[in-house]
Amino acid sequence: MLHVTDVRLVSGYRLWLRFNDGTAGVIDLGAELEGPMFTPLRDPALFSQVGIDPDVHTIAWPNGADFAPEFLRALVERHVAA
Repeated sequence: MLHVTDVRLVSGYRLWLRFNDGTAGVIDLGAELEGPMFTPLRDPALFSQVGIDPDVHTIAWPNGADFAPEFLRALVERHVAA
């Protein structure tokens, strides 16, 4: 099962992620912040509170928003391929 093991804020809506399979890279979540759970993350103060939820093993925020690790890994792979 894929897990996010580390997250760091780079700048804006860009995060550096590491996964338990060794994959690591930078993603930009700016285009993904749509809908009731994600729109509040456009506030830089809230977005910067990103962490790893130990129960679901992915990035999450205090408002309950999170992204599936598989989705995040696909974003990393797209960024690396570009």
